Parts: sequence; structure tokens; C-alpha cells
Amino acid sequence: MSHDSAPNLDFAGTTPYEDYVQADVLTHLQHPRSDDPGEMVFLVTTQVMELWFTVVVHEWETAARALREDRIPVAMDALKRSARELEALNASWKPIANLTPAQFNAYRDALGEGSGFQSAMYRRMEFLLGDKSASMLVPHRGAPRVHAELEKALHEPSLYDEVLRLLARRGYAVPAEVLERDLAQKYEPSEAVEHVWAEVYGGPDQDTELVRLGEALTDVGELVWRWRNDHLVATRRAMGSKVGTGGSAGVSWLEKRARKNVFPELWTARSHV
Repeated sequence: MSHDSAPNLDFAGTTPYEDYVQADVLTHLQHPRSDDPGEMVFLVTTQVMELWFTVVVHEWETAARALREDRIPVAMDALKRSARELEALNASWKPIANLTPAQFNAYRDALGEGSGFQSAMYRRMEFLLGDKSASMLVPHRGAPRVHAELEKALHEPSLYDEVLRLLARRGYAVPAEVLERDLAQKYEPSEAVEHVWAEVYGGPDQDTELVRLGEALTDVGELVWRWRNDHLVATRRAMGSKVGTGGSAGVSWLEKRARKNVFPELWTARSHV
């Protein structure tokens, strides 16, 4: 190899890679609270999940904004990227999915009152899916920036709200009470919206823009459902039906979540096509 083709190794300050990725910050954010070597795996895996939540929120906010502006190709690109990111997020259960109760107990006390339901970025994901709840802002009162971001997300249209508004602009009979609903409330399924999706899917051309949009949303919904189920199974293996960390209901709460579909009418409408 000639000298001319050798990489530059001499930088005045930190490397351009470090400046961009902030690897030194990322790799020094781990502060285990127990002596158990398995805690590091749990801690890093959870931090990786938070990073994926952040990317997925970015994608869904991009998609919602694009739908509002009738730029469906931009929204589709963001939704498709988010599906690949959700697959990576779901795969991040693997390092901790097979914990025995004794292995989890070895560092569970280190979590203290900490619990995944306190994740603000995951809450923003849920809000974008239409699963709104003002009470879920309460744990974040002590963090003004996080609380303000969540409060803003609570009152903004969800990704699904923007989809339904688009369908209405395209001439589909989305009811006024759905379009004008209180955005801070959880989205409730509508029979009329179910009929709209049945109409979209019932046409002779299965390659329309709206069918492709529906399928991209269904991909997202399926992966969210898989995430919830993987969380449920991992928790069952690690702690059975004990009370969850942070006083949460643990498995029983996760079971309830796993039974619910996001974008509900996209699933039920298939029975009518």
C-alpha cells in the first residue's frame, strides 16, 4: 500500500467519526448498580431500545407531517424505514429474552422504582399510534423538557389521525366525530372507518396509493404487536406473574396490551372485503 492511500491518523482534536457519532459519550453512559455481570447486558439493551424508539418517533412524525401535506411517497418511505427499524428494535429482546428468574433477580433491585412504562420516548411512540393518555405525563413532571415534548405530542394528531384526514380529503366517508375528536383522548375504533378501509381494499386495483399506504401501516401494526408479545414473553420468563418493576402490574398489564391492535379498523375491515 502506498503512503498516499494510507488513512489519515493524525487529527488536531477528536476524530471526525467521534465528532459525528459521539461514541465516547455513548460508550460511557453505562453505570451498573450491582456486581452481577449480566446487568451490563440488560442496561445496554435497554439503552439501545431507547435509541430505536427515538428513530421510530422521528419516522412517524415525518410520515404524519408528509400525510398532512399530501406527500404520500415521503410518508411511505418513512413508514417503510420504520418497519425495518421496528424489526431491529424487536430483535433487541434477544440478549435478555431468555433470562431465568434467578438471573433477573441478581440485579433487579438495582432498577429500584425504574420501569419501562416510564420511558418518555416509548410514550411518544404510543401517542403517535393513537394510544393517548394524559395520566402518562405524570411521571415526567420533574423533567420539564421531556414533559413539554410529551404534552405537545398528546395534543397533536396521531399518525393514524393524519391517515384518516387524508382518506376524508380523498372523498371517503370518515365521520366528522372521528375527524374532530379530542386529540388528547385514546383513539376508539369506528364502524364507519372500518367500512372506509373495506372500500379502499375492495377495489379491483390492489396497487393503488391508498392500498399501499394501508399495507405499510399494517406492517407497522404487526411489528408493534410482535414487540408487545416479545415483551410479554420475556417478562413471563424472567419474573412470572410477580408485580412488575416500578409497581406496575407486570405480566397482566402486558397481556392486556398484547391483545390490542394499533390501527384497529385496518385489521377488522379485512373480514368485509
